[in-house]
Amino acid sequence: MYLGQRVAAIVLTLGLSAGLVGCGFHLKGTNPSSVPVAYSKMNIVLPENTASLEEKLSLYLTSAGVKLSNGSDAYTLHVLDYSERKLELSGKLRENILRLNVTFRIDDAQGTPLTEPRTIMATRSYQYNDETVNTENQEQTYLTEVLIDDVAQQIVRQISSNRLQQIVVKPTVSE
Repeated sequence: MYLGQRVAAIVLTLGLSAGLVGCGFHLKGTNPSSVPVAYSKMNIVLPENTASLEEKLSLYLTSAGVKLSNGSDAYTLHVLDYSERKLELSGKLRENILRLNVTFRIDDAQGTPLTEPRTIMATRSYQYNDETVNTENQEQTYLTEVLIDDVAQQIVRQISSNRLQQIVVKPTVSE
C-alpha cells in the first residue's frame, strides 16, 4: 500500500508539472540573459535627491543581468524627470494621494538618445482620522518607498522586455 501511495504522489507531481509547462508557466527572473544584449552594460544617471530610486534600480538591473558600469562603452539609463506629488483631501477622514512620476530614456555610450522618453507613474492613497493617533508621516514614508520600488520594477521590466520605442532617425533628402 505504501508503494502505491508513493507512485500516486509521483504521478500527480509529474502531471501537475507537465500541466504548468504546457500552459506556458515559467518562473520570472530566472533567465540570466533576460535583458537585451544591447543593454548588458549600463550606467545610471539620476537627478539629485533620488538615492532610493538609484538603489532600487541598481538592485533590479543587476538581478536582470545588467552589469552596472561607468565605462565608455556602457549605455546610460538617464532619468530625465523625478517628481513626487501629494494631494490631501480633508473631511472627517483625511485622504492623502501620493503620486510618483519618473521619465527616463536610454542613451548610447556617446550620449545620443536611443529611445523615446518614457514616463512611469505610480499612485498610492491612504486615509487616517485626525481624532486618533496620527501615524500619517510613518505611513507616507512607507508608501513613498513602495512607490519608488514599484517604479524601479516597472522601468527594469520595460528594459528587459525591450518595450521601449526606439528613436527613428529620418534620412534627410538632399536636392
